Amino acid sequence: MKRMGMIFRAKANKALDRAEDPRETLDYSYQKQLELLQKVRRGVADVATSRKRLELQLTQLQQQSSKLEDQGRKALSLGREDLAREALTRRSGIQEQINDLQTQYQALQGEEEKLTLASQRLQAKVDAFRTKKETIKATYTAAQAQTQISESFSGISEEMGDVGLAIQRAEDKTAQMQARAGAIDELLASGALDDPTGMRKDDITAELDRLAGGSDVELELQRMKAELSGGPSEERQALEKGTEGAGSGNGNGNGAAQASQAQSQSPAPSQEPQDQPRYDK
Repeated sequence: MKRMGMIFRAKANKALDRAEDPRETLDYSYQKQLELLQKVRRGVADVATSRKRLELQLTQLQQQSSKLEDQGRKALSLGREDLAREALTRRSGIQEQINDLQTQYQALQGEEEKLTLASQRLQAKVDAFRTKKETIKATYTAAQAQTQISESFSGISEEMGDVGLAIQRAEDKTAQMQARAGAIDELLASGALDDPTGMRKDDITAELDRLAGGSDVELELQRMKAELSGGPSEERQALEKGTEGAGSGNGNGNGAAQASQAQSQSPAPSQEPQDQPRYDK
């Protein structure tokens, strides 16, 4: 039975540790301190009320004592010594009450001062505890957030474990799609797959087009250099022939340009002399 009780207490303590939030515990302690401070203040107010009541009683008794003293003095002036004695006797009893009340009044006044000082000290401690409580709560919240972030990044958090697996699956699918796209491009380039749009060329056609475009550019560049340098006409003609030979497969437009160039190079027909002599018979 002792062992069962120990196991039960150990499990209950572990469950309480999990359920305990230090911030809530600190707030509860602060609330209790405020309630205690309120009780001390209420005690100070009660003592002050009692002191004030004694003060009023003392004032009334002092007034009665003064009145009896005047009555005794008046009775003695009228020759009524018996009445003066009675008045002074009553005044003596009232004076004893005044002395007792003054003793109680001084005790209450001292107690009020002690409670007021205790209330001030307790107020300072409560204020200091509140500042420390807020600091501890902020530090605990920051540490808790940092721990959760570290657990999520490290993948050991139970709540964020699914997120890590989802990221891993997304990366795997992205790599697979990239590999598939690259394989399809290679098959289209090699001609193993047909391109229904007709826009894609195989490797050989693309290489020939690139070489033809490069030779045209080089010839045109050499021709422009020859024109700028003013070189011999044979060189320009050789370059133009080379340009024509390179662009012979581009269509009939280049053929018309060759015809116009040949006409420009052919010699002009000889004109008949205008001043041929005439032989009249």
